[in-house]
Amino acid sequence: MNILIMGPAGAGKGTMSELILKEYDIPHISTGDMLRENVRNNTELGKLAKSYMEAGKLVPDDVINAMVEDRLQQPDCQKGYLLDGFPRTLVQAEAFSEIADKIGKPVECVIALEVDFEILKDRITGRRICSKCGAIYHIKGHPSKVEGVCDECGGALIQRKDDTVEQLKVRMDEYEKSTKPVIDFYEARGVVKHVNAAQAKEDVFAVIQEALEHLS
Repeated sequence: MNILIMGPAGAGKGTMSELILKEYDIPHISTGDMLRENVRNNTELGKLAKSYMEAGKLVPDDVINAMVEDRLQQPDCQKGYLLDGFPRTLVQAEAFSEIADKIGKPVECVIALEVDFEILKDRITGRRICSKCGAIYHIKGHPSKVEGVCDECGGALIQRKDDTVEQLKVRMDEYEKSTKPVIDFYEARGVVKHVNAAQAKEDVFAVIQEALEHLS
């Protein structure tokens, strides 16, 4: 099964991705992780990407597209993939559609997580992350046993600098401008499943499982 997961910051993409991976045994591919891995492993594409990054420039779409094409042809993608954070723009979606068709791995389902701004605001501003192990908590929904201390490793819990209402508005504006057209692109192909992600995570995942049933 070849899946994209999309949604604004705080919609629960990470949580749903974990559940999908556990259930369906396909790799979760984040373009950010993929980029860092190529740079770390000093691949030809990684060297090229690093040259742009060191110059303070954005890595061009054609380099990212080439990385994605290479990644989707690795052995662990035999059963499919779950792409997170890509494509972000209509130009990327059109290019990726050609790549996916060429390698015989077209997108079969786009999971579009949808949450009202007020709920996102509560999720984002209440989020706390362990400075050591990266475990994620929420001051209301999933607090640590001891305030400010990670249950897993005892590290200090911090609030990310961009987990503010102001930054959320910026990210939402960017999402509306860039990513909504991507969803429309896949909507025209009849592969989008709109999911109310304001529900409990078990209920959200149940809707996703229903959507993926015919792919497995």
